[in-house]
Amino acid sequence: MRRPVEGEVHVHYGQIYVESDPDSFGPDLAEAFAGQSGGLCGAAVPGALWLTTGLHTGDVGFTVEVHDQAPPLDAAWEDVVEVSFRPRSGSSALVRWAGEDSWELDLEETDYRVRYCAKGMDEADQRDTRLDHEPQLDCYLLQFWPAPPEPDSVLRQTSAIAAYWHDYARKQPPPPTPAERAEAERLARLAQEQADEERRLAYERWEWGGHLRK
Repeated sequence: MRRPVEGEVHVHYGQIYVESDPDSFGPDLAEAFAGQSGGLCGAAVPGALWLTTGLHTGDVGFTVEVHDQAPPLDAAWEDVVEVSFRPRSGSSALVRWAGEDSWELDLEETDYRVRYCAKGMDEADQRDTRLDHEPQLDCYLLQFWPAPPEPDSVLRQTSAIAAYWHDYARKQPPPPTPAERAEAERLARLAQEQADEERRLAYERWEWGGHLRK
């Protein structure tokens, strides 16, 4: 077992992420939790995880562990969910809001089961913001181990704020199928190509005084 992250990390807007797609800025909230039963670790967009915290702004305790097999679940954790995750590149990182900081996780490009454990979420949610001199309010453990994909699950739910986010996730429509995602990407490429061509023609019209070459 190794721990690429251990200590405190800064969160904003009650969120932090795992990102592995170099061509993406990460999912939005609804995309991340589409079709899930749990609302603390959004894994509906391939190659990304959206991690929800009780604290809105400030430092939270945060540990990331990478295991060879499923670790035992400590009874001390109050809220626990599991999802499946596969990195989309050889570079996976824990990333702060707006990319303000990141921690490399060194994950292989394989299928993982991910367990996200939380403690103190309600107190942190009620306090909203933690200042530098104040004691820690909430802490989190994010664990990875190789495992085939399976649906997400809620293993333990104690806090009211976790219940709120689970309810939010269950109201989201299912994510697009691989075929639907591929079609959306194809249409986006066509739109980009059309925009590039329109810019090229506009530049030619400007360059030749409004008259295109024949």
